[in-house]
Amino acid sequence: MPKDKDSQRVLREQAWTGDAVLALYTREWILREFGEMDGELMNLMSSNHFLSRVGNPTAVEAEIGRAYAAEGLEAGFFWIEKNLRAHMEDVIRKRRPHWVAKMKR
Repeated sequence: MPKDKDSQRVLREQAWTGDAVLALYTREWILREFGEMDGELMNLMSSNHFLSRVGNPTAVEAEIGRAYAAEGLEAGFFWIEKNLRAHMEDVIRKRRPHWVAKMKR
């Protein structure tokens, strides 16, 4: 994590954008895969607790935000697919086992 105030501010701004990209991805993924709206799961999959599976939550969101800023929404979604999708599927298996058969790979 950056030490100086300017670097911290930039990181938080990137994370703020990354959080929005993650929320959109998660909502679209839940709708596409399972045909349902589930705000509880969406909130869980974008929570700091969930993101801490792969690193510091702010840093994870900032990575998503940087991918989005550099190459657009598709790049942000690709980052999520590569780094978070397996963890999202784990959440489905634990929290919504009746949805597992609907998961596409």
